[in-house]
Amino acid sequence: MSGRPAQERVHDFLEVDPGITEDEAVVEASRCMECKKPLCIQGCPVQIDIPAFIERISQGDFIGAADKIKEQNMLPAICGRVCPQETQCEATCILGKKDKPVRIGQLERLVADIARNRDQKVPKVAESSGKKVAVVGSGPAGLTASAELAKAGHHVILYESLHMPGGVLTYGIPAFRLPKEIVDFEIKQVLSLGVELRTNHFIGRTLTAEELLQYDAVLLATGAGLPYFMDIEGENLNGVYSANEFLTRINLMCADEFPTYDTPVLKGKNVVVIGGGNVAMDAARVARRIGGDVTIVYRRREEDLPARLAEVYHAQEEGISFVYCAAPTKILGERAVTGIECIRMNMDVLDDSGRPKPIPIEGDTFTIDADIIIGAIGQGPNPVLLREIDGLTLGRSGNVITSEHGETSIPHVFAAGDASSGAATVILAMGTAKKAAQTINRMFKEEQL
Repeated sequence: MSGRPAQERVHDFLEVDPGITEDEAVVEASRCMECKKPLCIQGCPVQIDIPAFIERISQGDFIGAADKIKEQNMLPAICGRVCPQETQCEATCILGKKDKPVRIGQLERLVADIARNRDQKVPKVAESSGKKVAVVGSGPAGLTASAELAKAGHHVILYESLHMPGGVLTYGIPAFRLPKEIVDFEIKQVLSLGVELRTNHFIGRTLTAEELLQYDAVLLATGAGLPYFMDIEGENLNGVYSANEFLTRINLMCADEFPTYDTPVLKGKNVVVIGGGNVAMDAARVARRIGGDVTIVYRRREEDLPARLAEVYHAQEEGISFVYCAAPTKILGERAVTGIECIRMNMDVLDDSGRPKPIPIEGDTFTIDADIIIGAIGQGPNPVLLREIDGLTLGRSGNVITSEHGETSIPHVFAAGDASSGAATVILAMGTAKKAAQTINRMFKEEQL
């Protein structure tokens, strides 16, 4: 968990983690045990041949390693930075049982960065199939599906409602964790496969659901952009943001540079972020960089935080305070926020998942002074398009119900990523998108037969 000094980085949005060097990568790659049954591949949602690319690194062939990754993943520099490898491929590394696992994520990041600067090859594309596929949403799931379908020879039209592609990669994850030039480059790599991008297209408004269904296949990858709210008194006061809005204003609309850019954002002296996931860490660290003293309020214990350990560590280094075992009950103020009332939680009872179940302790309340409150308690699928497609079966949270292969209740319509699973990680969204794309390929082959 290396990084630039906290006292330096809290004043800018430059990348925190410098990564490893080429020499360090060769040494790290040489630690791989070259297992006959590599569990690390099973731990990777997009099924990268991890031992094969690591072997190329150990030989100093960084470009060859990057090419090997791109056979299965067209977003390696992104994944090398934001994927939770510690709970996926690295968690299944056999070496990790007796020693530290191979640093797969850092190796992937390095070779992707080298390839970006030295070599810009993309995988070969099959001959045209004559099929047209509409992919709705250009986040990690939409980009992954588009790449897989384009490589198979299909004409992919990628629809994006905003003026910039990338979804959560663009508007959600801050530049200090995922630089925007890297997102831009890897999106261009996907488009270079022949994918046609159409921005400013809100399906259900700019293009009707009926028009969308005229394609040979449709893949819904609209993500989870609908924020959940706390449903407490004072939530409509000035100074209350959802993390979704706050991060979008900063990341996509340059609100941190207002008035140079048109989008304003309140820059509070005392900011309280509610939640304990990666989005909460992102919002808190962004608020810290634009000048606020930041406190994170989380209803469970520190060891229960769902955010990546590195993100929690970096937040603590940057001076962000944490209040554990507490939940908000009321936002204080008349027109604008002046503070937040919270209640202490009892953590003695376990829930079905084995985690402590937060139970409010009656009467044990306290207040925190604040002029900005940011809610980061989760988000769900955007319902505007999904509810307009007749016959599409949705779950209770508004997510699209699919088979394990991405099939929906409508023939030729598929769904992947957060639109079907609910809010999850970038790499899990990509994994479901690959499965859905493979299902579409099989469907076209069966139709031809």
